Amino acid sequence: MKITDSVFGNERKELEKFNKLSLDERSIVFYSEDISSFVHFEQIIYELTEKMERQICYVTSAKDDPILTSQNKRIKAFYIGLGAIRTKFFMELKADILVMTMPNLETYFIKRSKVYPVHYVYIFHSIVSTHTIYRKGAFDHYDSIFCTGPHHIEEITATESVYSLKHKNLVEHGYGLLDKLQKNKPVKNQKNYTNDEKKKIIIAPSWGKKGLLETKGIELVKILLDAGYHVTVRPHPMTISKWPKKIKAIRNEFDDEPNFEMETDISSFESIYSAYGLISDWSGIAIEYAFVCEMPVFYIDVSQKINNSSYKKIQCNPLEFSIRNLIGKIISPNDLSSLPKVIESTYEENNNFKTIIQEVRNKTIFNLGQSGIKGAQEILQILDKKKTNKNYV
Repeated sequence: MKITDSVFGNERKELEKFNKLSLDERSIVFYSEDISSFVHFEQIIYELTEKMERQICYVTSAKDDPILTSQNKRIKAFYIGLGAIRTKFFMELKADILVMTMPNLETYFIKRSKVYPVHYVYIFHSIVSTHTIYRKGAFDHYDSIFCTGPHHIEEITATESVYSLKHKNLVEHGYGLLDKLQKNKPVKNQKNYTNDEKKKIIIAPSWGKKGLLETKGIELVKILLDAGYHVTVRPHPMTISKWPKKIKAIRNEFDDEPNFEMETDISSFESIYSAYGLISDWSGIAIEYAFVCEMPVFYIDVSQKINNSSYKKIQCNPLEFSIRNLIGKIISPNDLSSLPKVIESTYEENNNFKTIIQEVRNKTIFNLGQSGIKGAQEILQILDKKKTNKNYV
């Protein structure tokens, strides 16, 4: 593959710097597709570099990745962009372990190395199930899967059986982002109303042609504002990218309302911590909110986005189907006018949501608060196996 300096100069030089490292120096590599990947690696990287004093390489396609300015001397960071240099990086990679949060390895444009027996590790960037939201075959070409909970092990094992796939190393890992959010959660309860006593409601849905904001956004916001709530809309980045006219229409309708705001920077969880209630559809953030804040979620039952039409072959009830009635309330999109009453009656009638959500969380997530340690230990175990067994991939 011929790469020209004029188009890919910086990325090419970064790749050359990476390739000049010894194999020991690039034994453990993390790849970040975008800025949101780092939070899912953060706990493991901290354990590896700060506690276990191991060196890692961190290769990113995000120019604004925080690791690029990190002062951690045990992290060697490289920016390779999203184009041909990235393709070359993957196809010619020489490393013992590559850790990613990006599914669809080998099935689309990201391929396994053609020159070295790299061990590929997948870390989930959401708690949701593996066989509805993700495409068929999304995880088939990974060697190890760091599972967030028992549902992932059950689903992947069933998938391997149905399609006669090679068994993968399924690790009882946990969910690093949840651990971080729990750790950073304010000790004192956040004030969940504004200075003028308006209760704070967050709308944080998934994205898609039939998604909540795309189909019911203006109607939903109006109902909540008319009911006297302060409303914050946190659109999914893909909604902003693919349906900017929908976002513009919501802004045009409500930007002059003092109790409305649009939050497009979703890297912070601060507004979530202080929400009186969170409204979603099928987004993984709904589960994160419930598990961290121990508050119920209000689900608007729009059509789910199914990316795997064969998901019913895997006879496991998807988590995002089964969990909604346990951690919240489900409201028909045709009955949005009832939503304010449902919100208030939920808190009036049921004050044991906290206990219920804690029980569900403890059954759903492995190694609460300890996923970083578990993940780092497992990576070193894989590395040891590769060092002692040349046939281990």
